[in-house]
Amino acid sequence: MSALTSRTPESALAAERRRVATATVVGTTVEWYDFFIYANAAGLVFAQNFFEPAGGSIAILLSFATVGLSFLFRPLGAALAGHFGDKLGRKRMLVLTLLLMGGSTTLIGVLPTYAQAGVVAPVLLVVLRILQGLSAGGEWGGAVLMAVENAPVDKRGKFGAYPQIGVPLGMLLASGVLALMSGVFARGEAFVEWGWRVPFLLSVVLLVVGIVIRRGVEESPVFREIAVRGAKTRVPLVRLFHKHALLVLLAALTFAGNNAAGYMTTGGFIQNYSTNPDGPLGMDRTSVLLAVLFSAVVWLASTWTAGVVSDRIGRRNTYIVGWICQLAAIFPMLALVNTGDVLYLALGLGIFSIGTGLTYGPQSAFFSELFPASIRYSGVSISYALGAILGGAFAPTIATALVQETGTVYSVGWYLVGLTLVAFAATLLIRDRRGIDLGPENEEEQAKNPIYGVRHA
Repeated sequence: MSALTSRTPESALAAERRRVATATVVGTTVEWYDFFIYANAAGLVFAQNFFEPAGGSIAILLSFATVGLSFLFRPLGAALAGHFGDKLGRKRMLVLTLLLMGGSTTLIGVLPTYAQAGVVAPVLLVVLRILQGLSAGGEWGGAVLMAVENAPVDKRGKFGAYPQIGVPLGMLLASGVLALMSGVFARGEAFVEWGWRVPFLLSVVLLVVGIVIRRGVEESPVFREIAVRGAKTRVPLVRLFHKHALLVLLAALTFAGNNAAGYMTTGGFIQNYSTNPDGPLGMDRTSVLLAVLFSAVVWLASTWTAGVVSDRIGRRNTYIVGWICQLAAIFPMLALVNTGDVLYLALGLGIFSIGTGLTYGPQSAFFSELFPASIRYSGVSISYALGAILGGAFAPTIATALVQETGTVYSVGWYLVGLTLVAFAATLLIRDRRGIDLGPENEEEQAKNPIYGVRHA
């Protein structure tokens, strides 16, 4: 496929944008299906299969800790992918990260349990989860930039929403496959014994589809222009932190509030809290997975809506509406979950997912417009990875520990309120740069710090 240029007919540009949109949605869906399959399994079966000798509540905490552990390696994945993405291109990193994630997930599906291999089993599980973390740290930034840098100026929010909806689609697919295995093909103990493995093994099929689609798109036009101009930064990460450290921190904090909220379901806390036979609810596993599946549909719809709306009212304003919705939904959601009724559970998670989507949909365009072209991959990836550590990394573990310590799930609500307020404050400190020229010829303007009260980087 020949490279697109400024003289390429609009019909060809539109066709390439459609290919990029498809590639980012499919690739991100596959990537996060893999990630969420693990998080769901951690809440449902890993405590029994890999950490049972630790006993009861400690086994659950260890299982959730492996979910959080991978987040600690996201910055390394983001740094590596950002460095090479700013030097070698966005497209190559997308294919490599997808291979790493898919391979790791498939191997988890064939791991021996603790009963079969002793301590070797959880060690191997942790190693593969770390590889998932490295992949997740680098994948998002590349998918986002391929989408946003290919988009028309007035539709960056919409195009940036494509990789964003891949995340709830991944959750939808993960919850659906797990529910199918738990409720139809491997009921009861069969799910614990072997049924949980099938969703991991299916990853290899999705991996092939994702790679074929991603290899069929052009490199980002902004990176092509950077390459032509010879404007690549030798060490992007060093320049990023030298010039934009405070901006990276504030951007990370905006994501932390969203990520902590999202990981109540995507990280497996609600699944474990509601299905734990020793807990207060003891709900049916399949019913809970179907409720989570419903919330993923709401999350998808609100994420897409937020991306589109942000092109009209701005990224910052969309975030503000989202933070208010998220704050308002925290305690009603927990009250509905605590009824133990699956319909109320679904309703509570659905209401909560509205705010989560509204603060997730604009993120691609918002982050992309914050950083200069030559270090943009590093900027968006590191901000995202740090936000994930500060927000979702250990959110399920913290939530579980809070419930065990206080005896009430409402203590988790105050934890979420605190993180949401911090993210809200960080959002208010950042200027909206909707419509800024993202090309390398506009680096001087892009380098001006968008933080209120700070004129230049």
